[in-house]
Amino acid sequence: MPSELHFLNVKQGDCSWIKHPNGNNTIIDVFNASIEKQDSQALLKAFSEISVLESVKARGAKGNFGQKQFPVNPIEYLKDFGVSSVFRFILTHPDMDHMGGIEDFFNTFSPTNFWDTNNKKEIESFDGSPHKKSDWEFYKNLRKGSDSNPIRLQLLSGAKGKYYNENEDGSCCGNGLFILATTKELLDSANESRDFNDCSYVILYRPPNGAKVVIAGDSHDKTWEHILENWKDEVKDCDVLLAPHHGRDSKRSYDFLDVLNPKVTFFGIAKSSHLNYSAWSNRNLQVFTNNQGNCLIAKFNEGGTEIRCTYKTFAEAYCKANGYETSYCSSTKTYYLKTL
Repeated sequence: MPSELHFLNVKQGDCSWIKHPNGNNTIIDVFNASIEKQDSQALLKAFSEISVLESVKARGAKGNFGQKQFPVNPIEYLKDFGVSSVFRFILTHPDMDHMGGIEDFFNTFSPTNFWDTNNKKEIESFDGSPHKKSDWEFYKNLRKGSDSNPIRLQLLSGAKGKYYNENEDGSCCGNGLFILATTKELLDSANESRDFNDCSYVILYRPPNGAKVVIAGDSHDKTWEHILENWKDEVKDCDVLLAPHHGRDSKRSYDFLDVLNPKVTFFGIAKSSHLNYSAWSNRNLQVFTNNQGNCLIAKFNEGGTEIRCTYKTFAEAYCKANGYETSYCSSTKTYYLKTL
């Protein structure tokens, strides 16, 4: 069974699911999660389809596909695939757009392992905030740590251990998850400055087909200085990059892209004016966004990595613009875009 990475469309937040061949499920961040079933807004979607089709006719695959209007609820999404438990939940860093609905998510799937950074972040007030104080309080209880329900792990760059990057006998590579960042120095700096982006986890995922996937959280310049100094060969010429900070322009250096040189980068949801397309386009690097394809999927087959999406209209437009037809995969409930 090939492994899969699902990059979910969850409004202006992050949530990714790695489906491992051994049946383990890894979730990295969560947002827009709720035990209350969310309406599909079918009528609004019908009107959106009309405007999208007009945009496609006018501009092809570069049109505005409007999928930011139709986010998914991660709880419902996973249940639709028959997921009933989560082996590992990784919180890249303690920002609310990476833990929206964490209480409902944990109560639903009871993760066995919880990766968290040794941060000391506090939020004094939620007045005027779109986020739930109860999620923050739930996270603070998790942060206190436990040896069970779930097991809280505070892993640092280069850590090795059973199941995440080692097998039972200590050989490589378990679930193929390698920690590039954070470090004690980055955490100490973040706790002092109160800027917690640079204590973000950055994970290298190596599926069985040998692909390289870099999951960047909200990592900033100091983090990438560490990665390029210590893990340059591991991230060089990667296959898939989950763009740091959702792909937003965050007044940062993008020199790391010259080394990573990703074949495909996934962007999250933000206002178009806030996304830094130019850092990628100036390097002739390809980007797919949640606003185009809704949920974006990498399926790691033995013969290559398929990039797919859940939104048929975008897949049809993209494939037509590139001279071939899309196809539907019932196991992933997605439409074909390209093979790396």
